[in-house]
Amino acid sequence: MGLSEKISEAEWAVMSVLWQQHPLPAAKVVTALWEEKGWSLTTVRTLLARLVKKGAVGAQLEGRRYLYEPRINMDTCIKDAGRSLVERFAGTSASSMVINMVKETELSKEEIKELKRILRDKEK
Repeated sequence: MGLSEKISEAEWAVMSVLWQQHPLPAAKVVTALWEEKGWSLTTVRTLLARLVKKGAVGAQLEGRRYLYEPRINMDTCIKDAGRSLVERFAGTSASSMVINMVKETELSKEEIKELKRILRDKEK
């Protein structure tokens, strides 16, 4: 079981903020998540403490506050989560899942170009 499988949905939200910008104090993480989640500083600190305990996030004391930064790579976590999802739906082919995900997801022009590049590489 990979680390990404042990990260809860709420913890993923915190990780997303830290992957975009780091290091950050807990208060800045709250600011980034306030509009979407409405979480308090206490809630975010609890989530950060769990992520530190799991080894997903590092905490460095700076003055009187901690600064947090990811210790795990976003792409690696996404790959692990994808593998886990495929394993959970073992009766479903991975290709069917990917096709349906692409159909149901809004994609930017850059993302479409990247998908086309990957498919061209797969054809070779």
